[in-house]
Amino acid sequence: MRSSPAVSAGSEGRSPRQRLDLEVRREQLLVAAFRLFLDKTYDEVSIEDVARSAGVSKGLLYHYFPTKKDLYRAVVQRGADVLLERTYLPPETPPLERLERGLAAYFDYVEEHGPAYSALMGSGVGVDPDVVAVVEATRVTIAERILEGLPLAHLDVGVRAAVRGWIGFVEALALLWLRHREPPIATLRTLAEEVLAAAVVKAAGMAGSPIEALVERPAKISR
Repeated sequence: MRSSPAVSAGSEGRSPRQRLDLEVRREQLLVAAFRLFLDKTYDEVSIEDVARSAGVSKGLLYHYFPTKKDLYRAVVQRGADVLLERTYLPPETPPLERLERGLAAYFDYVEEHGPAYSALMGSGVGVDPDVVAVVEATRVTIAERILEGLPLAHLDVGVRAAVRGWIGFVEALALLWLRHREPPIATLRTLAEEVLAAAVVKAAGMAGSPIEALVERPAKISR
């Protein structure tokens, strides 16, 4: 998680205990803000709301986060960190299991933290470049995890584009589900698995059914 400039700028000469106290306080403020943004949009949450929820003065909050946008960016980063932690699986996890468990964790996060997910995907301050950077970094990490798990000897631009496009497809599924709460999430997971397999198989020029092509071949296959 990135440190706030307001905190880090004057902390170099502090003792380890003082720096720890600063980080603990900053985390407390982020937790309070995160909880508020779970239930409300960016425009609905005020600095006063966050300060009141955290039990601190507005002055102290501004010491850590000079503006509301600074606070919001940090909250979005925290949401991204949580999402990536929840969906992480060891590299040695078999491809199909990695995909299934990763998608299950992804949609569990969407179901439990709908407003935070919507914020992560671009609501609130919208095109703020720092927020966009957090979102894109999250997508890149997820894409690299998927690519690492594919049983392909060569990952060309077509395969990479297929995986990147698939991530956008999953995001659209999740946002539509949050809006309508249907179909069942299990159905979305199955659809996402099948679409990824079909996209990668097509991009890589493999024959056979998508799932079989990805799962029932040697650990690494050549095109």
